[in-house]
Amino acid sequence: MWVREMLEDVQGTSAAKVRVLLAGASGYIGARVAKTLSADGHEVLALFRDTSAPARVAPGVTVCQADPLDPQALQTALAGQRVDAVISCIASRNGAPKDAWAVDHDANVNLLTAAKAAGAQHFVLLSAICVQKPRLAFQHAKLAFEATLRESGMRYSIVRPTAYFKSLAGQVARVQAGKPFLVFGHGTETSCKPIGEQDLARYLVDCLTLPERANRVLPIGGPGPAITPREQGALLCELAGQPVQVRSVSPKLFDAVLAVLGPLSRVIPPLAAKAEFARIGRYYATESMLHWDAAREVYDAEQTPSTGAQTLRDFYTRVLTEGLEDQALGEHKLF
Repeated sequence: MWVREMLEDVQGTSAAKVRVLLAGASGYIGARVAKTLSADGHEVLALFRDTSAPARVAPGVTVCQADPLDPQALQTALAGQRVDAVISCIASRNGAPKDAWAVDHDANVNLLTAAKAAGAQHFVLLSAICVQKPRLAFQHAKLAFEATLRESGMRYSIVRPTAYFKSLAGQVARVQAGKPFLVFGHGTETSCKPIGEQDLARYLVDCLTLPERANRVLPIGGPGPAITPREQGALLCELAGQPVQVRSVSPKLFDAVLAVLGPLSRVIPPLAAKAEFARIGRYYATESMLHWDAAREVYDAEQTPSTGAQTLRDFYTRVLTEGLEDQALGEHKLF
């Protein structure tokens, strides 16, 4: 009923089809969102900034070519288009300050402005749970856009997922080769409730139709209890048929890198990005990807909502059999 009323307000169209502008459709989560939207019968207008990406788009999806960093080009591309809702899955690829503010903030602001002009009434944003304790450039950029979106007057759903399965897959080849699973510290200081790409895509798409997800910030994790890095290693070794071997790496190594790069970056600007990468590494080595209870100053797995059906065990079983094709670890591959 809620979707029908929204669409009737916009165009008087049937509630069966929402016309969704999808940004980031060629990315890890965005590609799954495109397929889920299409399977649900929604009309999908996928935004691409280059000519090669559309070859990877889901069947039946309409391609819209424009660079979200160029507000004029974006508005020109959407001129005359009907847009009922937006799902933005765009994000900085590496977290470097310049790229983070350009993509996580500026591009999303441009997208919001152009979508409002095209008649959109709902903006679903893929954010990240780590913005709860912002210390990094990309976290501040995401939070700045979240604030802009909340104040825009448009209906919004800000989804903050925990770790993706693929971010925990960087050591699959190591373990298969009989090498130890590496953890920071004892491997028990942090934990997460990892979520699969398809379950997250389903959650994002359902934000379009579930009124309880409107005008809310939505932290989300996958099914099952929280898992520590040491437990991840034991699980992966078990499934790979290898003896459980875990080796500790001190997170202080990032401090050593920063002690060198920090001062140098002030006189050699290109090193600033490398220093930020070290900060990102240290953050993920020492912080949990769970709901942050600010009042108690603790991460709380019980307060981290769970969704979906695929578990980390399911994921590891699949990639150990089928390989990591279609996972594209990229910047997520820490080890």
